Amino acid sequence: MSAKTLMVQGTASSVGKSIIVAALCRIFRQDGFKVAPFKSQNMALNSFVTKEGGEIGRAQAVQAEAAGIDPSVDMNPILLKPEADARSQVIVLGKVWKNLTARDYYTYTPELVGIIEKSLARLRANYDIIVIEGAGSPAEINLKEQEIVNMRVARMAEAPVLLVGDIDRGGVFASIIGTLELLDDVEREMVAGLIINKFRGDVSLLKPGLDILEKKSGKLVLGIVPYFRELKIAQEDSVWLEERRDVVAVPGLDIAVIKLPHMSNYDDFDPLDAGGCSVRFISSVAELGSPDLIILPGTKTTIFDLDYLRKQGLAEVIVQRVKEGIPVIGICGGYQMLGKKINDPHNVESRQTVVDGLGLLDIETTFADIKTTTQVKARVTAGQGLLSGLNGLQISGYEIHMGQTKSSDEYLFQVIETPDNRAGYYDGTINESGNIFGTYIHGLFHNAAFTKAILDRLQERRGLSQHVPEFFDIEEQYDALARGIRESLDMRRLYKIVGLDPVGRY
Repeated sequence: MSAKTLMVQGTASSVGKSIIVAALCRIFRQDGFKVAPFKSQNMALNSFVTKEGGEIGRAQAVQAEAAGIDPSVDMNPILLKPEADARSQVIVLGKVWKNLTARDYYTYTPELVGIIEKSLARLRANYDIIVIEGAGSPAEINLKEQEIVNMRVARMAEAPVLLVGDIDRGGVFASIIGTLELLDDVEREMVAGLIINKFRGDVSLLKPGLDILEKKSGKLVLGIVPYFRELKIAQEDSVWLEERRDVVAVPGLDIAVIKLPHMSNYDDFDPLDAGGCSVRFISSVAELGSPDLIILPGTKTTIFDLDYLRKQGLAEVIVQRVKEGIPVIGICGGYQMLGKKINDPHNVESRQTVVDGLGLLDIETTFADIKTTTQVKARVTAGQGLLSGLNGLQISGYEIHMGQTKSSDEYLFQVIETPDNRAGYYDGTINESGNIFGTYIHGLFHNAAFTKAILDRLQERRGLSQHVPEFFDIEEQYDALARGIRESLDMRRLYKIVGLDPVGRY
């Protein structure tokens, strides 16, 4: 039996589609259905590695987790990762396919549509409901003939569409009505309901606007979703970083993450917010100050972003802060930057074949055409400085990188397990004093014992009393999100739209 389908589209990017899909996946799971997320094409630098070693958008991994299932490449068959020079790395079914400009990419639409259809069909054969996420807006009229992520997918899946508008940005009524006006008659008919998202205030004050909206659009408003302030669920869209407000906690720890132009997987640092410290994403020398810890995050374009650090004056200041005793941690591309040299003999990232790193670790990285994508379990092999007392501790995470790094300093981890049984190798590097280290492992700080120990060491350096981190239970977060959405939407009507009957639930 082929699964029922439901699609969530938006009037624009960052209106909350990903979070609403995650909530619906959780709700359907709670109601006894086998549910899976799907997004045909995702453009994001936040990505995740499946057990099979395939790379997909981080949002679909989050949605799968909310649904209680393992992520698969079929949930996001096409992932676009923006690079420098207006190009993107195109990942198809979890593996690097091509590097293309936007114009060149659209010439491959017919081929990609077939891949999307097969992924969707495989999912529909194994689940009761597929919750599909669109991208941007379905009313991008300049791209309508080439789009493969909104109404074309809705038609392919025969999916009723929920249209989401963000009231927090203002103009939500105009954006919803305008979007519907720009759809053709068939597409407009596929929109089965409207959702107003991120509302703050008294819902009764919206009543006159809602009446006019329903009259003008001919569509029912399924609910008003509040602005969720406290939920700790990974964000996909980089717009979240632009909207984030950084306030340094006093007297807590101050952690500065360098906001690189092509920063990836910034949800790596979500657990640090709960650890008695403030996490600031900074992009200038003036913002840096003298934090308790500097983190160089992952990046899709290490060489380009390293050049950015130098042009901003940040590279020189980071080195100076290290001389002043401030610790530095590098993740993935940030780890590569900490070394002495980066070699790019095949011009994978740049026209330069050799680039000097920051020289803070005795390592050298060489880029290759083959991309490493794997989940890992590893054991800490060092025990000095920030890692004091951690020798032998086990952690888990995942690797996504093009480069291979050789170290003359002490290794940080030994990988003890991967899904393909390729274990026993070493990862990461730490200096003699233990105040500078780097690793390829994403998700490092999601290991509670590891993160607590690092924060304890930093608090000791500051002479602060140790704060017990309030590490959140992700299952509780998904349940809280589902509860909030249930209370906001007309679930009885939503189930009628999907064509399912949750026995005894409503």
